[in-house]
Amino acid sequence: MIARDRRVLIVAILASFVAFLDGSIVTVALPAISAELGGGLALQQWVVDGYLLSLGALILVAGSLSDTFGRVRVLRIGLVWFGITSLACAVAPWGSALVLARLLQGMAAALLVPSSLALITSTFSGAAQARMIGAWTGWTGIAGIMGPVLGGILVDTLNWRLVFGLNVIPIAVTLYLLAGLHEPGRTRPAAPLDGWGAGLAALGLGGAVFALIEQGRLGWSSPIVFVPFIVGVLAFSAFLWWEARAPHPMMPLDLFRIRNFGVGNLATVGVYAALSLGFFVVTVYLQQVGGFSATAAGFAGIPATVMLLLLATLFGTLAGRYGPRMFMAVGPVVAGLGFLLLRGAVPPIDLWVDVVPAIVVVGLGLAITVAPLTSAVLGSIPAEQAGIGSAVNNAVARVAGLIAVALAGTIIGAALDVAGFQRVMVVVAGLMIAGGIVSWLGIRTPAALAAPERPE
Repeated sequence: MIARDRRVLIVAILASFVAFLDGSIVTVALPAISAELGGGLALQQWVVDGYLLSLGALILVAGSLSDTFGRVRVLRIGLVWFGITSLACAVAPWGSALVLARLLQGMAAALLVPSSLALITSTFSGAAQARMIGAWTGWTGIAGIMGPVLGGILVDTLNWRLVFGLNVIPIAVTLYLLAGLHEPGRTRPAAPLDGWGAGLAALGLGGAVFALIEQGRLGWSSPIVFVPFIVGVLAFSAFLWWEARAPHPMMPLDLFRIRNFGVGNLATVGVYAALSLGFFVVTVYLQQVGGFSATAAGFAGIPATVMLLLLATLFGTLAGRYGPRMFMAVGPVVAGLGFLLLRGAVPPIDLWVDVVPAIVVVGLGLAITVAPLTSAVLGSIPAEQAGIGSAVNNAVARVAGLIAVALAGTIIGAALDVAGFQRVMVVVAGLMIAGGIVSWLGIRTPAALAAPERPE
């Protein structure tokens, strides 16, 4: 028998792992997908952003569901739905069908991420919570970066469709372990779902993302581009207005008045926008410009994976002991310097000289950053709001990545080349460093850690 605490951690890691893995594993398959289904850069962006769009728009509703109906129940539904939509992605006969399946898959992922992390924050407290968040962060962060490795092997040796079909295995294992966890059906009295908020958020994000992706093909002067953009901006503004007045908001704006929560989410914007855009472009660049196979491009991310695996729990523990501020300030700057080093990856590219050392630096920066960032944000709010707090932070991260990837075409230009790649690396580094500066200026060490211990 597995002890309950260990089972909670394993379930939380596996449930989030499949969601994060699927968000990244597809990146290395994008050239193969567009070669078979057509669509060029626009389809590649939509395959990534379709998933992030529904995930970012609905993750807040999912956080409320987690707090209302229980983490275990919501996780079970999300896992089954994720398995079904993964199979739909695997058999998609054309590009639009794949994008639709990815949209539905992102909805399922929205149920998994906040519930899995809330399961940890509601089970553990204090230093143990920080340590478990560190372990969760390390493994789920690894999923985001090891995805291209696994995807590359599948694309080169078998077929890109198996990138999606592979999800069935970890989902089955997680459902089996989840059967041994029990909790009350509701963790608080049921509250009405914020349907208006969910609708406005989806419309706002969808309109803006559609415009940002399609403007590269149609231009900003096209009404097909600027009308959805205007509608998106207005809808998102209305979303913020509604959330400030709704009786049961899916994103309680009062949470942002808690200093570490608000500042931590602002830092999250920079860090996760940089992370999503950076690895998206690097993976495609190594294949389409560098001439590497999908497997080689995927393996280029292994050093970052190793750094996260070895160090994320350590820095999560240190943040629990000394406070997150220093780590959240230093880590993004280190990662930003790593992305700047990648500007030297000019054909003919030597992976061991031009790419691997820079990825090691990026991985070190992420290992220093991610667990303390998560701990700072979620450790600042009451335990009964763990689900919605986790959902808000994850929504901020996914939306930041969503917008960043949608902007890829604007930064790169008509086609990905060396100059476009270098521009992206500068932008990514700037976003990372900005996240570090925001953390240094705004994050505060919790009073319990800042106070010196009294001698007994």
